[in-house]
Amino acid sequence: MIYVDGFIASVPSDKKSDYIDHCKEAVALFKEYGALRQVENWGDDVPDGEVTDFRKAVQAKEGEIIVFSWIEWPSKEARDEAWKKMMEDPRMKNMSMPFDGKRMIYGGFQSLVDE
Repeated sequence: MIYVDGFIASVPSDKKSDYIDHCKEAVALFKEYGALRQVENWGDDVPDGEVTDFRKAVQAKEGEIIVFSWIEWPSKEARDEAWKKMMEDPRMKNMSMPFDGKRMIYGGFQSLVDE
């Protein structure tokens, strides 16, 4: 079963085009290192919660849009090996991000149901 890296970040609304360019650059690198698929989603119905929500989770500022993304890998082992190599790749080190990466949240997930 696939392994998934999930990400949530907030991107300034006027940086949408820059974000798309960043994603295209990133997906080429991820696929080179074995990713099966990368999915990027631009929030358009992300409500404020009473206790917590996506915006609070990433400390989104006024004028920022929530993005919800994931990368699919063939296995956790393939993902771990890919990230190790990518972190040493100068293209990854020099990749600019059109958002505050310190406020991004991410994690790796084992698939339970894939229908």
